[in-house]
Amino acid sequence: MEVRALQGVNNIEATKWNSFVSPNDPFLQHAFLHALEESQSAHSETGWQPFHLALYEKETLVGLAPMYIKMHSYGEYIFDWGWAEAAERAGLDYYPKILNAVPFTPATGQRFLGKTETIRKTLWLAMQQIGMELGVSSEHVLFLNKTQFQETSRMENTIARLTYQFHWENPQVEDFQEWLSLFSSKARKNIKVERKKAQAGVDRIFHLRGSELSDLHISKIWSFYCSTINRKWGQPYLTRSFFEHLRTSLAAQTIVFFAELNSDIIAAALCFQQGKHLYGRYWGCSEFADFLHFELCYHQPIALCIKEGWTRFEAGAQGQHKLKRGLLATPTYSLHRLHHQGLHHAVKEAIQRENFRTEQEIKIQNQHSPFKCSPST
Repeated sequence: MEVRALQGVNNIEATKWNSFVSPNDPFLQHAFLHALEESQSAHSETGWQPFHLALYEKETLVGLAPMYIKMHSYGEYIFDWGWAEAAERAGLDYYPKILNAVPFTPATGQRFLGKTETIRKTLWLAMQQIGMELGVSSEHVLFLNKTQFQETSRMENTIARLTYQFHWENPQVEDFQEWLSLFSSKARKNIKVERKKAQAGVDRIFHLRGSELSDLHISKIWSFYCSTINRKWGQPYLTRSFFEHLRTSLAAQTIVFFAELNSDIIAAALCFQQGKHLYGRYWGCSEFADFLHFELCYHQPIALCIKEGWTRFEAGAQGQHKLKRGLLATPTYSLHRLHHQGLHHAVKEAIQRENFRTEQEIKIQNQHSPFKCSPST
């Protein structure tokens, strides 16, 4: 087998790239990765140098991995700042490092694109070998799905890390009312009250597909994104140019939930959908309204999933408040390898302890779910 490094996703034909991607994953689609690169959101100047791996067998493409050379740890959502600080204290350079992930996107999915376990494991080993040749400090694979995690997590020199998010799985209900019937009486009443208040606080709530978005919609989404970033993190990861792709190359995957008051759009929640899965990404507003965030970011997307028969909704990173709205604590997985053996060993020991605590947290979180019967995890 031969491994080739690609300086951009456009070095592979879109149909060929997409043939390796799950039909339920909008983020590994060629169009999404290209939009990040073309808009210079994921770019060498932003510390995200594309360095995708292509694996060939007798000139036939058999595997792919979306990879970036990183000069920092921003926009990853699996935090390794403590490792970087430990390296600095030891006089080691932590950056650059190699990252296998979708930039700025804490959504689970494939990370090694290949049809067999052997090919997927080969891609992980190829990442490590290239890292050694480039002289980077480490390799990291973020938010890979459970199957690929189980395949690779026990391989030599691999640190397996467990984290969690709050996800919704479709219980095969007919409508939102039947969905609420699964909640305890108190939890069901609370949801009804907050939905009523959210809807009463605005004139209209609606959603649009990417092809239906106007110049005004794009401007609103961009302004809401910037205002949220300014309140929380201080610097936007995505450029204005990326949002133009929402109604062109990403139109088929884009869904935006809007709230309107006095003929003005005052809030929006940006989601992406592919196949049977829906993913929430960004929210913002220009005016406060009671419970509007929960309505646009959770209740409306869940209602749409039920209507369309979609099976999974991931609402993004963090947010214990999601549990009360029926999204359960769900394990997420990452792989890591640090080249300095001393640092690798210390991190591995710390992560083993952290993983145990995380498993306990997941159990405790779901014991406090809003459902009549606590679901098994």
